[in-house]
Amino acid sequence: MSLLVTGSIGIDTVRTPFGVSKDCLGGSAVYFSMAASFFAPVRLVGVVGSDCPFDFSQVFQGREVDLQGLQKRPESKTFRWKGSYQDKMDEAVTEGLELNVLSESPPEVPPQYRDSEFLFLANTAPSLQMQLLEQVESSAFVAADTMNCWIANERDGLTALLGKIDMLIINENEARMLAGDSNLVTSAKGIIEMGPSIVVIKKGESGSIVLNKQGDMFILPAYPASVVKDPTGAGDSFAGGLLGYLAKSGRSDFGSVKKAVVYGTVVASYTISDFSLNGLGDITMDGIERKVEELRKMTEF
Repeated sequence: MSLLVTGSIGIDTVRTPFGVSKDCLGGSAVYFSMAASFFAPVRLVGVVGSDCPFDFSQVFQGREVDLQGLQKRPESKTFRWKGSYQDKMDEAVTEGLELNVLSESPPEVPPQYRDSEFLFLANTAPSLQMQLLEQVESSAFVAADTMNCWIANERDGLTALLGKIDMLIINENEARMLAGDSNLVTSAKGIIEMGPSIVVIKKGESGSIVLNKQGDMFILPAYPASVVKDPTGAGDSFAGGLLGYLAKSGRSDFGSVKKAVVYGTVVASYTISDFSLNGLGDITMDGIERKVEELRKMTEF
């Protein structure tokens, strides 16, 4: 089934204990699209400036990523982010941020995308997420991401958005902040009361927790990665694998969501193995399925 993503496309500079990747391709929509394309065709809506050096037809060569929603603005500059990771590499330190084109009006969703059956609103201002959501037919299954600055500074807009979506994908610190509760289980329940029928809480190397409004819960550890070079994009790759699997299956029941979380977890384990999209470049569905089976054996009892 059709899957639409809208989010950032950026030029990143990342430093970790394993080296530096300067002016590499990044952005939530990019990581999501690459991850989701292993499972289902992806419609990408995003915007870059005239300084963007990347050929996206080459970036996504061999992947079913539709770029008709990619807009290039000749008078604008591309979003840039510079960050670093230290020690356990569980959190990025932002050293430079240039919103550039992301501070402008959002791109329009092409008419031929508006019947998309699954939609992911990657992390950006809730007001912009709402504008994009309003351009898609109301029958879509909608998942969204957010972050601490929107929780702190655009609470009303975020609350309005939560009432319009089906799934929120959020990390553990953001979940505690949003719910005002230190306990992740009660935080998830509190977020459910705000609107979404499913909450997925990412816990980094500790895996994830999933809860729905019926009270069903699923807990999964992360895939045990032996090499972690760059965590950038892991959360968006996780979301891409998750929504890609749901779009492929055409279902959003809790059983399907549980399986989708497994696939998202596995795809994210590839992302962290190298800088930028390099970790996702050469993998295959056979490799993904092998890791899924390994994770299944590790967690069954």
